[in-house]
Amino acid sequence: MENTEISGWERSKISNQDQKTLKRLGLVKKEGSLIFPGGESFPSPPIGYRVTFIDHLIRGLSTPIHEFLHGLLFVYGIQLHQLTPNSILHISIFITLCECFLGTHPHWGLWKRIFYLRRNSSRNVAYNVGGVVICVRPEVDYFDVKFPDSVQGWRRRWLYVQEEYNNSQEYNIAPFDGAAKILRRRSWDAEATAEERTATDALMKRIHELQNTHGEELSDVQITAYFLRIRVQPLQARRNPLWMYAGEKDVDRPSKDLSVKDLEKPIRRFSSLSKKHDVPTTCRAEPYSGNHALPEPLMKHLVKIGTRFIGFRDAAEDLRENLDRAEKRAEELALKLEQSEKAREKAERDAATVEDLRQRLHKAENTLSDKVGVEGTIALVADSRQDVDWTKVGDSKGMNKEKWKTLVKAAKPHSKKILAFLGHKPAASASTAKPEVK
Repeated sequence: MENTEISGWERSKISNQDQKTLKRLGLVKKEGSLIFPGGESFPSPPIGYRVTFIDHLIRGLSTPIHEFLHGLLFVYGIQLHQLTPNSILHISIFITLCECFLGTHPHWGLWKRIFYLRRNSSRNVAYNVGGVVICVRPEVDYFDVKFPDSVQGWRRRWLYVQEEYNNSQEYNIAPFDGAAKILRRRSWDAEATAEERTATDALMKRIHELQNTHGEELSDVQITAYFLRIRVQPLQARRNPLWMYAGEKDVDRPSKDLSVKDLEKPIRRFSSLSKKHDVPTTCRAEPYSGNHALPEPLMKHLVKIGTRFIGFRDAAEDLRENLDRAEKRAEELALKLEQSEKAREKAERDAATVEDLRQRLHKAENTLSDKVGVEGTIALVADSRQDVDWTKVGDSKGMNKEKWKTLVKAAKPHSKKILAFLGHKPAASASTAKPEVK
């Protein structure tokens, strides 16, 4: 049976504890940066605000959003509210992995080698809010990411976040469309191209090393704990990549360090880490930062590839070029259509003029024909010197005009009737010589 899609929107319920958590994490940047909707049942964000969720923000989302996240939404054709909290955390972990442990910008080709998208549905019900799930490809050797099966009540914890921009940010969150349907695209499970696989083989090898180096094994929980501990939102557009992290004075930190208790609580909440396991306070593999600079060969390699794989600039540029070509073609077609329309209007005007001239000529010809016919017929009758008994000519005004024209051709034998049709009345006494025409 085909799934029935439901909107998934519920009345917004933000608790005092939720608001305190946001403040503690430094996500309430200034008065008015977040708006709590109260009892609204469906989002209607004010101008300059976008819709988001408490559980997205605490998993690394902030505005302005990171270019890589914007690219994902663009290529997959989805809205931010259609991603689940676990999917948001997947992206945060991936960006942190790339910047802190691989020494590269988040790599689109690498992403496609590891992840794909699927619909979120159950028991013949497909969701709109949280209707898209990011999954790890089963054949890929990636971190054994274990998230809780569900995040209870997250759909109720929605709010409005103020848009922010910086000079280097070209795009931001797309305007909210609560009625937008989720349409599966081929990009959802698109695999890396041969060129992308070649470019990312070294990165995949490095991920394998990070997972399996004895005594230095890196895990998804360590990566999550790391970005929470250094207080940098991975999904925010930042001034510097995480390999340049400068500690407590870093310009991208939204808040000061968290206490051990405040750090442990979200980590256990985000993962399947049980109380039997300690929350990691450090990473076994040392992340790149201002105090642990990228190796020179890696830095040279990074400079070499530049922004080629920073996210979706190539894809976006191609799409912009295609759009420009389409718009140019549309303009050319519009111009031709306009010219064609003008030509059509001119032809119609010319045709109307010709028709008018034709009718006028026809009328003139008829008038001339009538005049010549009348005068010629009268002259013909007059020249015939026939005796016309005008008293016997009846009223012939109803005679058909076409018949009259025929009679013109044979005027002589029909002169009396023609004269009667023309309305010429006989004199008081019949003429015995030349008929009198009045």
